Amino acid sequence: MQIKFSPNYTITPKIANFLMRIEAAKQKVMLLPLTPIVLSSLRETARLYTTHYSTMIEGNALSPDQVEEVLKHEGHFPGRQRDEKEVKGYYAALTQVERWAAQGISITEKMIQTLHALVMADGKAKVKPTPYRDGQNVIRDGRTRAIIYMPPEAKDVPGLMKSLVVWMEENTAIPCAIVASIAHYQFATVHPYYDGNGLSARLLTTLLLHLGGYDLKGLYSLEEYYARNLGAYYEAISIGESHNYYMGRAEADITKWVEYFVEGMAVSFENVLKRMNEAHLQQSPDQSALLRKLEPRQRKVLTLFQEFETVTSKQIADLFGFKPRTGAQICKDWIENGFLEIAVSSNKGRKYKLSKKYEELLE
Repeated sequence: MQIKFSPNYTITPKIANFLMRIEAAKQKVMLLPLTPIVLSSLRETARLYTTHYSTMIEGNALSPDQVEEVLKHEGHFPGRQRDEKEVKGYYAALTQVERWAAQGISITEKMIQTLHALVMADGKAKVKPTPYRDGQNVIRDGRTRAIIYMPPEAKDVPGLMKSLVVWMEENTAIPCAIVASIAHYQFATVHPYYDGNGLSARLLTTLLLHLGGYDLKGLYSLEEYYARNLGAYYEAISIGESHNYYMGRAEADITKWVEYFVEGMAVSFENVLKRMNEAHLQQSPDQSALLRKLEPRQRKVLTLFQEFETVTSKQIADLFGFKPRTGAQICKDWIENGFLEIAVSSNKGRKYKLSKKYEELLE
């Protein structure tokens, strides 16, 4: 018997207001003058903060500066090996989320299982998708050890996860923010793994939002919103009359959680506006018109040209997680539309550079 996922919620005036705030902030951010170099700096800061706050929610004790030291400079902190492994895994999974978002592909169970494998793999680039748990697990109070929540039995997990993926695919007409909120809630509800569920749920949320056009240039961190008030996060997601999945959690009205989630998006998006203004982007040379001529993949490739004067098709393929042949075809297309020029014409060592028209984006 196939398990059908059907969330129970209501679009309240609060939710409608938060959705309007999200759209307003999104439009303002997209129209702000910017430069790729400043944008890249802000984006990387957001990635580091997202990694810090998402792992902090799970008890990770590394500070933002220590997270940066681990990720950027291979730093080590005595007694914090587990924390170091966790931030490396989350950062690697976040990188994969951005690659999939750039490809614009539909979410599958294998992708979700791969995200979990990356989270648990100490920053390794190649992993095998993690199978769902094969036994029961429980969530306990850290102090009293009392059971807070008992997820569904292992035999029901595959059906519930398949139903969630189908539901996400079939409900594209629902506002993206609401779909993401419900996916986050349901993943936490099913709790398909013994460990790493919270991290994986937040990564799935990020992937959904990016695929739906709500990446906001990669500058926001919902995780920061959660971590600033963990009590509200846990209160909002702890819904149902019983701690047992089969005694109310599955049918619970999750309107309160959806309200909490979309409010977090609104606040996070508005914070991006504030930070962009603080960075004096409005006083920077306005390159928005030229940037708008580029497709999303071309904008992302600009980050490569900030590090290298010339790049290979393999570097471009690796950036997006494509096969080398696909990278070569992309370069060919971009030469034809005037984005790239051939810098080194050798067949084996062919390299590409930005065309003169777009070089000013990196000045």
